[in-house]
Amino acid sequence: MNLCVRHCSQITRFNGKIAVITGSTQGIGLATARRFAQEGAKVIICSRKQQNVDDALKTLNNEGLDVTGLVCHVAKEDERRNLIYEAEKFGGIDILVQNAGANPKPGPIIDCSESMWNKIMDTNLKASFFLAKESLPLIRKRGGGSIIFMSTIGAYVPRKKVGAAYSVSKTGLLMLTKAMAGEFAEYNIRVNSVAPGLIETNFAQILLEDSEKKYEEILLNRSGKPESVAGVITFLASQDAEYITGENIVIAGGMTSRL
Repeated sequence: MNLCVRHCSQITRFNGKIAVITGSTQGIGLATARRFAQEGAKVIICSRKQQNVDDALKTLNNEGLDVTGLVCHVAKEDERRNLIYEAEKFGGIDILVQNAGANPKPGPIIDCSESMWNKIMDTNLKASFFLAKESLPLIRKRGGGSIIFMSTIGAYVPRKKVGAAYSVSKTGLLMLTKAMAGEFAEYNIRVNSVAPGLIETNFAQILLEDSEKKYEEILLNRSGKPESVAGVITFLASQDAEYITGENIVIAGGMTSRL
């Protein structure tokens, strides 16, 4: 009942749209998939592990939502190709949310090995570029659409606990957003990114455990919910944001966000 009260007024905002959301079996990705589906979209989710996909599909389908899914490690070209093929079967892509990310060993950048650096860059930055590029024909087929990259507040101010290598990859997404927005505009495709702060997810657990200092930089003096980020993402994908492209929206309760 609460979900209906919240969403019934805009339940068809994405009616007839196809949304592909990577890294979408938990946390922000799952909340985003749920929100798009609640508002009428056909949603394709993915994750690196089949069990995670199965669990998320069971949850969302039991809520009566139109969601399908498959395994996809976005850093692997063949698995991205499978994801694109799945979307093609449904008619293309209107909305692409590249949420999948990796941070295998948080810590000081000086301790980052070459293999760790490659994994972080391949998943967070390289895969974002290629997934958007590979999705371009399917979005053009639909007459245009929206691409949204997942950055982080750490793209502005790196944190040792999270790892500066991760922050470097996410700062790169800010420029990728600008670059692709300029080139994709002629196809009626808007490209934006979001930069969440301290959001209550498993990914942010290392920061949430720092009970004494975790809110000292946050003006709202609290952490955020995955649904707060999902709301901004769906806004950016909607007609309400039809004149917004090349931008990064910070969702961090008032944390500093200046390069």
